Amino acid sequence: MSNDYSLQISEKRCGMVAVVGRPNVGKSTLLNHLVGQKLCITSRKPQTTRHLILGIKSTENCQIIFVDTPGMHKGGKHAMNQRMNKSAAAVLHDVDIVLWVVDRSVWTEEDEQVLQRLTATECPVILAINKTDKVEEKASLLPVISRYVELRSFLAVIPVSALQGTGLDVLEDVIAKHLPVSDFIYPEDQLTDKSERFFAAEIVREKIIRQLGEELPYQTAVEIEQFVDDAGLLRIAALIIVEKEGQKKIVIGDGGERLKKIGQQARLDMEKMFGAKVMLKLWVKVRRGWADNERALNSLGIE
Repeated sequence: MSNDYSLQISEKRCGMVAVVGRPNVGKSTLLNHLVGQKLCITSRKPQTTRHLILGIKSTENCQIIFVDTPGMHKGGKHAMNQRMNKSAAAVLHDVDIVLWVVDRSVWTEEDEQVLQRLTATECPVILAINKTDKVEEKASLLPVISRYVELRSFLAVIPVSALQGTGLDVLEDVIAKHLPVSDFIYPEDQLTDKSERFFAAEIVREKIIRQLGEELPYQTAVEIEQFVDDAGLLRIAALIIVEKEGQKKIVIGDGGERLKKIGQQARLDMEKMFGAKVMLKLWVKVRRGWADNERALNSLGIE
C-alpha cells in the first residue's frame, strides 16, 4: 500500500474518521487493510461487528484514527441491537470525516437508513464504493457513481476493493488532505485503543461465527475470565455465553468436537496476534436473555 500522501503534507494533521455503512459491506475488512493489521473480526454474516474499534494509522506527518462501527441495521429488537445502532449513529457527531462504505451492486433499505442518518451530520462524507475488484470494465462503474452522486454531496467518491486492497492509497490521500492541522493524539506506534483481552474475546467469537454458519444466529457472546502471562505463556480462559440449552449443545458439538475446533483455530490466531504461546481453555454457559440484559451488555462492553 502506498504512503505517498504523507509526503504531500508539510504540517502535522490528525483526526477521526468514522467508517459507517449497513452490515456486511466490508467495513471491517477495509479497516484491517488500511491499518495494516487485523483488528476487526470478519465473516460473511451481517452484524459481526458489535463494538466501536479504533484503528490508528500513523505516518510522518499524519495520524488517521479510524472508528469501525457496527453496521446500521433494521429489525433488531434486542437491547444489544439498539445499542449497536445508537453507537454507530452517535459517532457521526464526534468525528472529522465520515467514510460511508457501500456495495457497488446492492442497495437495500438499510443503505437508505444510513443515508438518512448522514443528513443529520455536518462533517464531510467520503463515499467508498466497495467490491469493485469483480468489475472487469471499469467504465461500467460510471453509472453507479452517477447514481450515488445524485443522493447527496460528497467530499469524494472512490471505488475500492477492501478484499484486494485496491484504491486504498487514493482513499488515504483524500482523507489525509482534509484532516485538521493538529498534533497526534496517540503515540505513533499505537494501532488501537483496545486491550489484548478484548481481542482474545473477539477472536473466539469470530471462530464461533465461522464454525456455526447458519446454525446459530447472534445469541452468542464471549467473556474472558482469565488472561495471565506466565513467563511468556499466555493462559487464557474464555466463557462462551448462549441463550438456550440447545445452543450450548450446538456450540460444543458431538463429543466436544466443534468446541475443540473453535479453540484450535482461536489459539493459532491469538499466538499470531500476541506473539506468544497460548494455552486456551473454553467452556460454554447458558445465560438466558443476555442480549436484552443491560447489566450483561455492560459487562461485555457493548455500549
